[in-house]
Amino acid sequence: MRLDRPLLLTLLATLATLALFVAAPGLDLAAAALFHDGTRFIGRTRAGEAARTVFYVMPFLVLVGALALWLAGQIGWTRPRVCGAAALWLILTMAAGPGVVVNLVLKDNTHRPRPAQVDVFGGVAAFRPVGRFDGACARNCSFVSGEAAAAAWTLAPALLTPPPARAGWVAASMIFAAATGLLRMSFGGHFLSDVVLGALFTVLIVLASRPFFLRPSPPSL
Repeated sequence: MRLDRPLLLTLLATLATLALFVAAPGLDLAAAALFHDGTRFIGRTRAGEAARTVFYVMPFLVLVGALALWLAGQIGWTRPRVCGAAALWLILTMAAGPGVVVNLVLKDNTHRPRPAQVDVFGGVAAFRPVGRFDGACARNCSFVSGEAAAAAWTLAPALLTPPPARAGWVAASMIFAAATGLLRMSFGGHFLSDVVLGALFTVLIVLASRPFFLRPSPPSL
């Protein structure tokens, strides 16, 4: 299958990111240190917890909203705005990316301690760089970020919007993913590589699966 340009660029970016963090693991520690004041990670506040709750539920609310539009069209409340193939694509990409690949496959098998757990930042575990799967974490580990992956999934509904507005919604989805990743880093919950790669893995799944569900062009919300 011929790779379209966005998919090819995302694949290259993913490979380059993996190579970068394998070659320079200190980048993760340096980035994490920006969010640590010497005693704790700065995101662990009431405001941070409230923001995390909002960011956590937002992708699921978007999915529910899109499915509600599909259902409304099916029962005749409004003209169809989300077709059945698009609705199925949204469900499957959410399940495959943040669900299976990130949470079931990676987080429970890579054994990477979170920043708050490593000895550099007051924990007891040794830091493990990208590519090392011998860390002290048993399950629900740092690599990769599930919340960053779910936030990056919002690219999928953004791609369903009409072309005049699509670029803006795509940009908004990527800004949301970046903000979610930074928030998780401020909690000491993830390293920089965790959030970047979690987002990239999900974007790859969204872009690679899109042609199988949305032909010849994406429907509009």
